Amino acid sequence: MDAVAVKAIARELGFDDCRIAAAKEATHAHAFRQWIGDGCHGDMAWMEKTPHRRCDPREVLPGCKAVICLALNYYPGRSPRPDGGDPGYRIARYSWNEDYHDVILKKLKAFDAELAKLGGVQRYYVDTGPVLERDFATDSGLGWNGKSTLQIHRRLGTWFFLAELLTTLDLSADAPFGDHCGKCTRCIDACPTQAITAPHRVDARRCISYLTIEHKEAIPLEFREAIGDRIYGCDACLEACPWNKFAEVSREAKFLARETVFTHRLRDFLELDDEGFRTLFAKSPIKRIKRARFLRNVCVGLGNTGGAEDLPALEKAAADEDPLIAEHAAWAIRKIRERQ
Repeated sequence: MDAVAVKAIARELGFDDCRIAAAKEATHAHAFRQWIGDGCHGDMAWMEKTPHRRCDPREVLPGCKAVICLALNYYPGRSPRPDGGDPGYRIARYSWNEDYHDVILKKLKAFDAELAKLGGVQRYYVDTGPVLERDFATDSGLGWNGKSTLQIHRRLGTWFFLAELLTTLDLSADAPFGDHCGKCTRCIDACPTQAITAPHRVDARRCISYLTIEHKEAIPLEFREAIGDRIYGCDACLEACPWNKFAEVSREAKFLARETVFTHRLRDFLELDDEGFRTLFAKSPIKRIKRARFLRNVCVGLGNTGGAEDLPALEKAAADEDPLIAEHAAWAIRKIRERQ
């Protein structure tokens, strides 16, 4: 089947790029298994499950012949505030507004319906299924895998989401674009916690994105100061990439910053009860980590950047019935008092 029709569907649905890879065992399947064996995935136990399925799309979809790889630009600009100012804390750009899963899955569902008309059977994912998506994106020429393990696109830089449809349609594969990182190590050098332990290898247990999102317990003391003012995720290795000089602001309004969030000062978040948290972060990816983990992160941010004016809010948080919040608030109080 001619892949031109498939790429036309992608454009109509608003994707910024579409490329096709042949269905086969993932290029770095062995490296993935070794990474899991070394425990670098931390608490993300789902990654250990059915590695044969994660490493070969033909195990996920019987009769799979191709992987349609998609890119959607989410870059929301430099500042989350309309005035271009600094809110006093950092949230990873991908989560400045609505959850990308919800936005992209609607597009994938529509894509699936169109391909079904052409006789295809599909399974589709946006980092929600057992697919080593960056391997297939690289195979298809949808950018290349950088030393930080993030996918890099020649036009979009690092600011894009990957999604894919596994399909039984017999589509001709595109050619790889090649690796264009050269000798650059800016992403490795920029990592605050040295989580990129070697080119193309990240130890999640050291990664700020993992520690502030996936990790459910107390943040290890050795990493708290390095987290700085980051309260959800980390863009350090993305921001360092020189390929972002080509990045343009996303056409998707649902990825642009939510003003109601960024009018908050850091200590204001500590006033949120469960209902207030759910309301403020409705439809946001931040909502899924729930109040306790988010306020844990806020306390770490205040411990690193706060002053005397933040102590009353932290003292109240130190008495919170949730021990995760209370412990991190107490730590923050100690850090602020040490600076005074």
